Amino acid sequence: MCNTQHIYAISDFHLPGGTNKPMDIFGAHWEGHFDQIASDWVSKVEQQDIVLIPGDISWAITLEEALPDLQRIGALPGHKILLRGNHDYWWNSISRLRGVLPERMYALQNDALVLGDVVFCGTRGWMLTDKQDAQDEKIYQRELLRLEMSLNRAKAIGSGKRMVVLLHYPPVDASGADSPVSDMLERYDARDVVYGHIHGVGTKTAFQGEKNGVRYHFVSCDGLGFKLYELPEA
Repeated sequence: MCNTQHIYAISDFHLPGGTNKPMDIFGAHWEGHFDQIASDWVSKVEQQDIVLIPGDISWAITLEEALPDLQRIGALPGHKILLRGNHDYWWNSISRLRGVLPERMYALQNDALVLGDVVFCGTRGWMLTDKQDAQDEKIYQRELLRLEMSLNRAKAIGSGKRMVVLLHYPPVDASGADSPVSDMLERYDARDVVYGHIHGVGTKTAFQGEKNGVRYHFVSCDGLGFKLYELPEA
C-alpha cells in the first residue's frame, strides 16, 4: 500500500434517507448512481486518503433517517469530511451528528480540521447576491461571517499548512468574476476550494481553475460522471 495521502472530492449524493425520492427522475444517468460512485471509490481510495463531501448528502429529514446513508458512506475506505448542503435538513445539532458518525468521518460546521499536512474548513455558503432579494442578501452575509469564522479557525490550528475550503454553493459565477467569497478566500490564503450544488446543464459552465492563487474545483457527482475527483498536489 502506498503511504502517500491523496485528497478526493465528490458532492450532492442526494441519497434516499428513508424517502421515496429516486434520483433517476432527473435522468437515466442517475440510475444506481451511488453504486457507480462506490465502485469508483473503492478502486481509488486507500484508508489513509481523504474524501471531501461538500453537501446535499441525503434527502432525510431527521438524523435518524439519515443514519443509514451516513453508514453507507462510512463503510467506504478513507477519511470522509462532510459539509452541510441546502437539502441536508437532517443536519441540525452538530454535537448530535458528531456523536453518531462512523469512525474516520468528520463534520465541518464553521470550524476547521487538520488531517496530515492539510487544514480543512468551510461553510455552506449561499446564492450570489447580485441576482437575489433582501432576504437572500441577509443569508449571504451571514454565511460570509461563518466562512470567516472557519478560516480564522483554520489559521489558528493549521498555521503554515495547505488550506482546503469546502463550500456547497458556488463561490463565484460561471465567469469566475470577483465575489465577496473569493475576496475572502484570497485574503486568508486558501489554496483549494471544492464546491457543488449545480446539476444538469449547469455543470458544463461551473467555474473551475486557478484565480489569484486559489484553485476552484467543481465536484457535483453528476458533473463528474459519478466518479471521484482528485485534487492536485499542493
